[in-house]
Amino acid sequence: MRRHGHGLVLGKFYPPHAGHHHLVRTARDRCERLTVLVCAASVESVPLVDRVAWMREAHPDVRVVGAVDDIPMDLNDAAVWDAHMEVFTAAVPERVDAVFTSESYGEELARRFGARSVLVDPGRTLFPVSGTAVRADPAGCWDFLEPPVRAALARRIVVLGAESTGTTTLARALADHYRRRGGVWARTQYVAEYGREFSEAKLAALRGRWPGGQWEDVTFTTDDFPLIAETQNAREEAAARAGSPVLFCDTDSFATTVWHERYIGGRNPLVEETADRATHHLWLLTDHEGVAFEDDGLRDGEELRPWMTDRFRAELTRTGRRFIEVTGSRGERLARAVAAVDELVATGWHFTAPLPERR
Repeated sequence: MRRHGHGLVLGKFYPPHAGHHHLVRTARDRCERLTVLVCAASVESVPLVDRVAWMREAHPDVRVVGAVDDIPMDLNDAAVWDAHMEVFTAAVPERVDAVFTSESYGEELARRFGARSVLVDPGRTLFPVSGTAVRADPAGCWDFLEPPVRAALARRIVVLGAESTGTTTLARALADHYRRRGGVWARTQYVAEYGREFSEAKLAALRGRWPGGQWEDVTFTTDDFPLIAETQNAREEAAARAGSPVLFCDTDSFATTVWHERYIGGRNPLVEETADRATHHLWLLTDHEGVAFEDDGLRDGEELRPWMTDRFRAELTRTGRRFIEVTGSRGERLARAVAAVDELVATGWHFTAPLPERR
Protein backbone atom coordinates (compact mmCIF):
# COMPACT_ATOMS: atom_id res chain seq x y z
CA MET A 1 0.00 0.00 0.00
CA ARG A 2 1.34 3.42 -0.98
CA ARG A 3 2.72 5.45 1.94
CA HIS A 4 2.53 9.25 1.87
CA GLY A 5 4.68 11.91 3.42
CA HIS A 6 2.39 14.53 5.01
CA GLY A 7 -1.27 13.64 5.21
CA LEU A 8 -4.24 15.84 6.08
CA VAL A 9 -7.64 15.07 7.57
CA LEU A 10 -10.05 18.00 7.72
CA GLY A 11 -13.44 18.21 9.34
CA LYS A 12 -15.83 19.88 11.76
CA PHE A 13 -15.86 16.98 14.25
CA TYR A 14 -19.11 18.38 15.60
CA PRO A 15 -18.81 16.25 17.65
CA PRO A 16 -16.16 13.64 16.80
CA HIS A 17 -17.38 10.05 16.46
CA ALA A 18 -16.13 6.58 15.52
CA GLY A 19 -16.25 7.32 11.79
CA HIS A 20 -13.96 10.30 12.26
CA HIS A 21 -11.56 8.28 14.38
CA HIS A 22 -11.44 5.49 11.78
CA LEU A 23 -10.59 8.07 9.12
CA VAL A 24 -7.80 9.55 11.23
CA ARG A 25 -6.33 6.17 12.18
CA THR A 26 -6.40 5.00 8.57
CA ALA A 27 -4.62 8.16 7.45
CA ARG A 28 -2.08 7.91 10.26
CA ASP A 29 -1.16 4.37 9.21
CA ARG A 30 -0.59 5.48 5.61
CA CYS A 31 1.48 8.62 6.26
CA GLU A 32 4.85 9.50 7.69
CA ARG A 33 3.12 12.31 9.56
CA LEU A 34 -0.45 13.47 9.78
CA THR A 35 -2.21 16.75 10.53
CA VAL A 36 -5.83 16.87 11.61
CA LEU A 37 -7.47 20.24 11.01
CA VAL A 38 -10.56 20.94 13.10
CA CYS A 39 -12.72 23.70 11.61
CA ALA A 40 -15.51 25.22 13.69
CA ALA A 41 -17.98 27.97 12.95
CA SER A 42 -18.72 30.61 15.57
CA VAL A 43 -22.43 29.75 15.57
CA GLU A 44 -21.81 26.15 16.63
CA SER A 45 -22.43 25.25 20.25
CA VAL A 46 -19.39 23.03 20.87
CA PRO A 47 -16.33 25.27 21.23
CA LEU A 48 -13.38 24.75 18.92
CA VAL A 49 -11.04 24.34 21.88
CA ASP A 50 -13.07 21.38 23.15
CA ARG A 51 -13.09 19.62 19.79
CA VAL A 52 -9.35 20.08 19.42
CA ALA A 53 -8.78 18.71 22.93
CA TRP A 54 -10.99 15.68 22.25
CA MET A 55 -9.18 14.87 19.02
CA ARG A 56 -5.78 15.28 20.64
CA GLU A 57 -6.74 12.90 23.43
CA ALA A 58 -8.04 10.30 20.97
CA HIS A 59 -5.02 10.67 18.67
CA PRO A 60 -1.92 11.61 20.68
CA ASP A 61 0.38 10.48 17.86
CA VAL A 62 -0.84 13.03 15.29
CA ARG A 63 -0.80 16.82 15.13
CA VAL A 64 -4.20 18.40 15.71
CA VAL A 65 -4.76 22.09 14.94
CA GLY A 66 -7.89 24.22 14.92
CA ALA A 67 -9.31 27.07 12.87
CA VAL A 68 -12.46 29.17 12.93
CA ASP A 69 -14.23 28.90 9.57
CA ASP A 70 -17.35 31.05 9.33
CA ILE A 71 -17.80 30.65 5.57
CA PRO A 72 -20.86 28.66 4.42
CA MET A 73 -19.95 25.85 2.04
CA ASP A 74 -20.97 25.86 -1.62
CA LEU A 75 -19.22 23.08 -3.52
CA ASN A 76 -20.17 24.68 -6.84
CA ASP A 77 -18.78 28.16 -6.14
CA ALA A 78 -15.08 28.68 -6.88
CA ALA A 79 -14.95 31.91 -4.88
CA VAL A 80 -16.30 30.11 -1.81
CA TRP A 81 -13.70 27.40 -2.26
CA ASP A 82 -10.99 30.08 -2.45
CA ALA A 83 -12.19 31.63 0.80
CA HIS A 84 -12.17 28.26 2.58
CA MET A 85 -8.69 27.48 1.25
CA GLU A 86 -7.38 30.69 2.78
CA VAL A 87 -8.55 29.41 6.18
CA PHE A 88 -7.17 25.92 5.58
CA THR A 89 -3.75 26.95 4.33
CA ALA A 90 -3.32 29.54 7.07
CA ALA A 91 -3.80 26.75 9.61
CA VAL A 92 -1.74 24.19 7.64
CA PRO A 93 0.84 26.11 5.59
CA GLU A 94 3.10 23.10 4.97
CA ARG A 95 2.99 21.02 1.79
CA VAL A 96 0.30 18.34 1.91
CA ASP A 97 0.89 15.11 -0.01
CA ALA A 98 -2.42 13.34 0.60
CA VAL A 99 -5.87 14.43 1.73
CA PHE A 100 -7.98 11.74 3.41
CA THR A 101 -11.78 12.14 3.42
CA SER A 102 -14.99 10.14 3.30
CA GLU A 103 -16.70 12.88 1.31
CA SER A 104 -17.50 13.55 -2.33
CA TYR A 105 -15.61 16.84 -2.17
CA GLY A 106 -12.36 15.02 -1.38
CA GLU A 107 -11.09 15.15 -4.98
CA GLU A 108 -11.52 18.93 -5.26
CA LEU A 109 -10.06 19.55 -1.81
CA ALA A 110 -7.01 17.45 -2.64
CA ARG A 111 -6.61 19.15 -6.03
CA ARG A 112 -6.52 22.55 -4.36
CA PHE A 113 -3.84 21.35 -1.97
CA GLY A 114 -1.90 19.86 -4.88
CA ALA A 115 -2.22 16.50 -3.16
CA ARG A 116 -3.51 13.00 -3.78
CA SER A 117 -7.10 12.26 -2.73
CA VAL A 118 -7.66 9.15 -0.61
CA LEU A 119 -11.27 8.10 0.06
CA VAL A 120 -11.90 6.07 3.22
CA ASP A 121 -15.19 4.19 3.67
CA PRO A 122 -17.33 6.77 1.79
CA GLY A 123 -20.42 4.60 2.25
CA ARG A 124 -20.05 4.62 6.06
CA THR A 125 -20.32 0.83 6.09
CA LEU A 126 -17.84 0.26 8.93
CA PHE A 127 -19.27 2.94 11.21
CA PRO A 128 -22.81 3.94 10.22
CA VAL A 129 -22.83 7.27 12.01
CA SER A 130 -22.53 10.96 11.19
CA GLY A 131 -22.20 14.22 13.05
CA THR A 132 -25.78 15.04 12.07
CA ALA A 133 -26.99 11.77 13.61
CA VAL A 134 -25.06 12.36 16.83
CA ARG A 135 -26.43 15.87 17.21
CA ALA A 136 -29.97 14.62 16.61
CA ASP A 137 -29.74 11.67 19.03
CA PRO A 138 -26.62 11.48 21.21
CA ALA A 139 -28.04 8.63 23.30
CA GLY A 140 -28.76 6.58 20.19
CA CYS A 141 -25.18 7.11 18.98
CA TRP A 142 -23.54 6.68 22.39
CA ASP A 143 -21.44 3.65 21.43
CA PHE A 144 -19.85 5.64 18.60
CA LEU A 145 -18.45 8.28 21.00
CA GLU A 146 -15.12 8.40 22.81
CA PRO A 147 -14.93 8.86 26.61
CA PRO A 148 -14.25 12.63 26.65
CA VAL A 149 -17.23 13.29 24.36
CA ARG A 150 -19.46 11.08 26.49
CA ALA A 151 -18.33 12.99 29.57
CA ALA A 152 -19.18 16.29 27.91
CA LEU A 153 -22.62 15.11 26.77
CA ALA A 154 -23.74 13.10 29.82
CA ARG A 155 -26.64 14.71 31.66
CA ARG A 156 -25.42 15.03 35.25
CA ILE A 157 -28.02 14.89 38.00
CA VAL A 158 -27.19 15.75 41.62
CA VAL A 159 -29.13 14.57 44.66
CA LEU A 160 -28.48 16.87 47.63
CA GLY A 161 -30.04 17.65 50.97
CA ALA A 162 -29.54 17.92 54.69
CA GLU A 163 -28.23 15.08 56.83
CA SER A 164 -30.27 11.88 56.84
CA THR A 165 -32.77 12.96 54.17
CA GLY A 166 -32.24 10.03 51.81
CA THR A 167 -29.83 11.51 49.28
CA THR A 168 -27.72 8.36 48.99
CA THR A 169 -30.77 6.10 48.84
CA LEU A 170 -32.34 8.16 46.05
CA ALA A 171 -29.15 8.55 44.00
CA ARG A 172 -28.51 4.81 44.09
CA ALA A 173 -32.13 4.00 43.27
CA LEU A 174 -32.01 6.31 40.25
CA ALA A 175 -28.84 4.68 38.93
CA ASP A 176 -30.40 1.24 39.37
CA HIS A 177 -33.59 2.35 37.64
CA TYR A 178 -31.78 3.54 34.51
CA ARG A 179 -29.43 0.55 34.41
CA ARG A 180 -32.45 -1.70 34.16
CA ARG A 181 -33.41 -0.01 30.89
CA GLY A 182 -30.57 -1.91 29.24
CA GLY A 183 -28.51 -0.99 26.19
CA VAL A 184 -26.27 2.02 26.72
CA TRP A 185 -28.28 2.84 29.84
CA ALA A 186 -26.95 -0.31 31.54
CA ARG A 187 -23.68 1.57 32.08
CA THR A 188 -25.32 4.29 34.19
CA GLN A 189 -22.96 5.37 36.96
CA TYR A 190 -23.47 6.47 40.55
CA VAL A 191 -20.90 8.78 42.20
CA ALA A 192 -20.75 8.55 45.97
CA GLU A 193 -20.30 11.54 48.25
CA TYR A 194 -16.56 12.04 48.70
CA GLY A 195 -17.17 14.27 51.73
CA ARG A 196 -18.43 11.24 53.64
CA GLU A 197 -15.35 9.21 52.74
CA PHE A 198 -13.20 12.14 53.84
CA SER A 199 -15.11 12.34 57.12
CA GLU A 200 -14.70 8.62 57.78
CA ALA A 201 -10.95 8.99 57.25
CA LYS A 202 -10.87 11.94 59.67
CA LEU A 203 -12.66 9.92 62.35
CA ALA A 204 -10.41 6.90 61.80
CA ALA A 205 -7.30 9.09 62.11
CA LEU A 206 -8.62 10.59 65.33
CA ARG A 207 -9.29 7.16 66.80
CA GLY A 208 -5.80 6.09 65.80
CA ARG A 209 -4.49 8.77 68.16
CA TRP A 210 -7.30 8.53 70.70
CA PRO A 211 -9.31 5.27 70.71
CA GLY A 212 -12.22 6.88 72.55
CA GLY A 213 -12.68 9.65 69.98
CA GLN A 214 -16.20 10.30 68.68
CA TRP A 215 -17.62 12.17 65.71
CA GLU A 216 -18.24 15.30 67.77
CA ASP A 217 -14.49 15.41 68.48
CA VAL A 218 -13.58 15.63 64.77
CA THR A 219 -12.61 19.09 63.54
CA PHE A 220 -12.60 20.50 60.03
CA THR A 221 -10.68 23.44 58.59
CA THR A 222 -11.66 25.65 55.69
CA ASP A 223 -8.78 24.12 53.69
CA ASP A 224 -10.44 20.70 53.80
CA PHE A 225 -13.33 21.80 51.60
CA PRO A 226 -11.54 22.73 48.35
CA LEU A 227 -9.98 19.26 48.41
CA ILE A 228 -13.39 17.67 48.92
CA ALA A 229 -14.88 19.71 46.06
CA GLU A 230 -12.02 19.02 43.64
CA THR A 231 -12.06 15.30 44.37
CA GLN A 232 -15.82 15.15 43.89
CA ASN A 233 -15.47 16.85 40.49
CA ALA A 234 -12.69 14.49 39.41
CA ARG A 235 -14.66 11.38 40.36
CA GLU A 236 -17.71 12.63 38.50
CA GLU A 237 -15.63 13.25 35.38
CA ALA A 238 -14.18 9.72 35.51
CA ALA A 239 -17.64 8.21 35.96
CA ALA A 240 -19.14 10.26 33.12
CA ARG A 241 -16.45 9.01 30.74
CA ALA A 242 -17.35 5.40 31.48
CA GLY A 243 -21.08 5.76 31.86
CA SER A 244 -24.35 6.24 30.03
CA PRO A 245 -26.15 9.42 28.87
CA VAL A 246 -27.10 10.10 32.53
CA LEU A 247 -24.93 10.30 35.64
CA PHE A 248 -26.20 10.40 39.22
CA CYS A 249 -24.19 12.15 41.92
CA ASP A 250 -24.71 11.96 45.68
CA THR A 251 -24.04 15.68 46.37
CA ASP A 252 -21.52 17.70 44.33
CA SER A 253 -19.03 20.53 44.65
CA PHE A 254 -21.88 23.05 44.73
CA ALA A 255 -23.35 21.24 47.75
CA THR A 256 -19.89 21.47 49.35
CA THR A 257 -20.29 25.26 49.48
CA VAL A 258 -23.25 24.82 51.83
CA TRP A 259 -21.53 22.10 53.84
CA HIS A 260 -18.69 24.60 54.36
CA GLU A 261 -21.24 26.98 55.90
CA ARG A 262 -22.52 24.14 58.06
CA TYR A 263 -19.15 23.19 59.55
CA ILE A 264 -17.00 26.33 59.27
CA GLY A 265 -19.39 29.24 58.76
CA GLY A 266 -19.22 31.67 55.84
CA ARG A 267 -18.00 30.92 52.34
CA ASN A 268 -14.72 29.73 50.83
CA PRO A 269 -13.95 31.32 47.43
CA LEU A 270 -11.90 28.30 46.32
CA VAL A 271 -14.86 26.00 46.85
CA GLU A 272 -17.11 28.45 45.00
CA GLU A 273 -14.71 28.51 42.03
CA THR A 274 -14.52 24.73 41.96
CA ALA A 275 -18.30 24.46 42.00
CA ASP A 276 -18.59 26.95 39.14
CA ARG A 277 -16.21 24.87 36.99
CA ALA A 278 -18.40 21.78 37.27
CA THR A 279 -21.20 21.11 34.82
CA HIS A 280 -24.47 19.70 36.11
CA HIS A 281 -27.93 19.83 34.62
CA LEU A 282 -30.46 19.06 37.36
CA TRP A 283 -30.49 19.10 41.16
CA LEU A 284 -32.91 17.03 43.25
CA LEU A 285 -33.35 18.52 46.73
CA THR A 286 -34.46 15.96 49.31
CA ASP A 287 -36.79 17.39 51.96
CA HIS A 288 -36.24 16.54 55.64
CA GLU A 289 -39.95 16.46 56.44
CA GLY A 290 -41.23 12.95 57.08
CA VAL A 291 -37.75 11.39 57.10
CA ALA A 292 -36.55 10.04 60.44
CA PHE A 293 -33.09 11.15 61.53
CA GLU A 294 -30.69 8.21 61.73
CA ASP A 295 -27.42 8.70 63.59
CA ASP A 296 -24.95 6.48 61.75
CA GLY A 297 -21.93 7.70 63.69
CA LEU A 298 -21.13 10.55 61.31
CA ARG A 299 -24.16 12.77 61.98
CA ASP A 300 -25.00 15.18 64.75
CA GLY A 301 -27.16 17.87 63.19
CA GLU A 302 -30.78 16.79 63.40
CA GLU A 303 -31.83 20.23 64.62
CA LEU A 304 -30.01 21.85 61.67
CA ARG A 305 -31.89 19.98 58.96
CA PRO A 306 -34.55 22.68 58.40
CA TRP A 307 -31.82 25.33 58.15
CA MET A 308 -29.81 23.24 55.66
CA THR A 309 -32.85 22.52 53.51
CA ASP A 310 -33.55 26.26 53.40
CA ARG A 311 -29.92 27.07 52.57
CA PHE A 312 -29.79 24.56 49.72
CA ARG A 313 -33.06 25.91 48.34
CA ALA A 314 -31.91 29.52 48.63
CA GLU A 315 -28.52 28.90 46.99
CA LEU A 316 -29.97 26.82 44.17
CA THR A 317 -32.42 29.63 43.48
CA ARG A 318 -29.85 32.43 43.81
CA THR A 319 -27.43 30.79 41.40
CA GLY A 320 -30.09 29.92 38.84
CA ARG A 321 -29.58 26.18 38.99
CA ARG A 322 -32.38 23.97 37.70
CA PHE A 323 -33.84 22.01 40.60
CA ILE A 324 -36.91 20.33 41.98
CA GLU A 325 -37.78 19.28 45.52
CA VAL A 326 -38.65 15.66 46.24
CA THR A 327 -40.96 14.81 49.12
CA GLY A 328 -43.16 11.99 50.33
CA SER A 329 -42.40 8.29 50.61
CA ARG A 330 -39.36 6.63 49.12
CA GLY A 331 -41.43 5.43 46.15
CA GLU A 332 -42.97 8.83 45.60
CA ARG A 333 -39.58 10.50 45.66
CA LEU A 334 -38.16 8.05 43.13
CA ALA A 335 -41.15 8.47 40.80
CA ARG A 336 -40.90 12.27 40.96
CA ALA A 337 -37.16 12.13 40.31
CA VAL A 338 -37.45 9.72 37.38
CA ALA A 339 -40.08 11.95 35.77
CA ALA A 340 -37.79 14.97 36.10
CA VAL A 341 -34.79 13.12 34.66
CA ASP A 342 -36.83 11.75 31.77
CA GLU A 343 -38.00 15.28 31.03
CA LEU A 344 -34.39 16.50 31.08
CA VAL A 345 -33.30 13.81 28.62
CA ALA A 346 -36.34 14.39 26.41
CA THR A 347 -35.46 18.05 25.95
CA GLY A 348 -32.33 16.94 24.09
CA TRP A 349 -28.86 18.37 23.90
CA HIS A 350 -29.56 21.59 21.98
CA PHE A 351 -26.75 21.63 19.43
CA THR A 352 -26.96 24.73 17.27
CA ALA A 353 -27.20 24.05 13.54
CA PRO A 354 -23.94 24.22 11.59
CA LEU A 355 -23.55 26.65 8.73
CA PRO A 356 -25.53 25.61 5.66
CA GLU A 357 -23.85 23.61 2.88
CA ARG A 358 -24.72 23.58 -0.78
CA ARG A 359 -23.67 20.43 -2.56
